[in-house]
Amino acid sequence: MAHFTPEDLDRLASALLRAGAEEIMPRFGKVAAPAARRKTSAFDIVTDADEAAERAIAGALRTHFPGCVVIGEEAADKDPALLQGLHSAELCFLVDPLDGTKNFASGLPLFGLMAAAVVRGQVVAGVIHDPVGGRMALARLGAGAWLQDRSGARERMRVADPVAVEEIEGIAGTNFLPEPLRTRVNTNLSRLRMTNWFRCAAHEYLLAAAGHCHILFYNRLMPWDHAAGWLLHREAGGFSAHFDGSAWLPSHTSGGLLYAPDRASWEAVRRALLE
Repeated sequence: MAHFTPEDLDRLASALLRAGAEEIMPRFGKVAAPAARRKTSAFDIVTDADEAAERAIAGALRTHFPGCVVIGEEAADKDPALLQGLHSAELCFLVDPLDGTKNFASGLPLFGLMAAAVVRGQVVAGVIHDPVGGRMALARLGAGAWLQDRSGARERMRVADPVAVEEIEGIAGTNFLPEPLRTRVNTNLSRLRMTNWFRCAAHEYLLAAAGHCHILFYNRLMPWDHAAGWLLHREAGGFSAHFDGSAWLPSHTSGGLLYAPDRASWEAVRRALLE
């Protein structure tokens, strides 16, 4: 498959929409503490909703796209070797069936579903679905990004206009940074106007791509957490790169990732936070 059509994107979006309605929302507000199972830490957890949604999405994608490779967060957690197929696959889907699981398990309505289509190592389409708000953000390489509401109406997404560093509002996840870089960045965040962290990349990418904040700052780079949002932000007119200025690829799991409205803003924020 040399490209990903608008019809293909609609099929990808439909898989997330259905999983959200049938597997995620019926379980929201009903997760007892024992049902939230720990993976690598007290923050990194999984619930029945994660696993059920991933099964549903993977099944739908394999039906719509015979022969595709599906790499879901939960499946890859059990078998990390699955990630080896990311570069070689003609068509691969990266799936985060429930981003913001900690929020979901806490009864906080800040969670979403994310999926990206990758053709021979290149991200060509991405979808982020907010099942609580009924919103769907979609992007296709070279075709732009747009936000769709419950009625199906769509509007183009655009990142915020550039502003001076001291006026920047952003999202900064510093908890995975190594020391002494973590202390340096946390100290330097005071140079910006305001920063938050929502414990949910899906909602953070929605904010940035729609122009409601200026920057995103991440260090832990699992591909299902970032592929859809990376393309959404890019197609909304933004600029992003690793901390050293090199381009991000879905196979990269380190090197940090900084997003800004344009290259000049990126350079200014990098200097403010990292130097």
